[in-house]
Amino acid sequence: MMNIGELSAMTHVSIRTLRHYDKLGLLKPSHVTESGYRQYDESALQRLHTILLFRELEFPLADIQRIIDAPDFEPIEALDKQITLLTMRREHIDNLILLAKGMKLKGMKHMDFSAFDARKIDDYAAQAKAAWGKTDAWKEFESRGNTREQNKQSGDALMALFADFGKRRDIDPTSDEAQQMVQQLRDFITANFYTCTVPVLRGLADMYDGGGDFTHNIDKAGGQGTAAFIAKAMRLYCEQNK
Repeated sequence: MMNIGELSAMTHVSIRTLRHYDKLGLLKPSHVTESGYRQYDESALQRLHTILLFRELEFPLADIQRIIDAPDFEPIEALDKQITLLTMRREHIDNLILLAKGMKLKGMKHMDFSAFDARKIDDYAAQAKAAWGKTDAWKEFESRGNTREQNKQSGDALMALFADFGKRRDIDPTSDEAQQMVQQLRDFITANFYTCTVPVLRGLADMYDGGGDFTHNIDKAGGQGTAAFIAKAMRLYCEQNK
């Protein structure tokens, strides 16, 4: 056990922030003494570590609490997602560094705007809004107020998930592996866009293999036939989780 001061010193998280997390119910002390002193054990330290990783990815505190308190929350799966998102962010920053260095070498008149390209997520959002812009899911997405950079990171990470699906598109969509991937996709959508209920997931399946831009972009990320594979696995998942 350690007190709040010791936890703050070890993790470099201010006592004020730790008290705020306690007030929110995000990180409750493992024990409170008769004198009112907060004490934290190893499990609390591990939970704080998970919280801080999500915070580095700019997840809102309310979303972090919902994710890690979910009955099916798997810390290892969460780490996999965090690694993917952090890798995408590093690549984006690396591109910006290269852009700045290129401008320095070639002069300020040499301008390359490709590093700022957010059309992929913008196009994706526009298509989604056109399909179900009046639904509760879309209203929730808009209410989150994510920045363009946050949306771009989420969009890139979503494409990375589609690419992972593509690597396994020859497996049986009814298999545990395929169904776990659908669960991972559902959790990702809930964490980054809107609450992905079973009806919403079923609607997405129809959009993914509908033959339009969604199908094209998913197949581009994962290879020909990826969208159809994902959609079939999603429909089977929905049937099993009515």
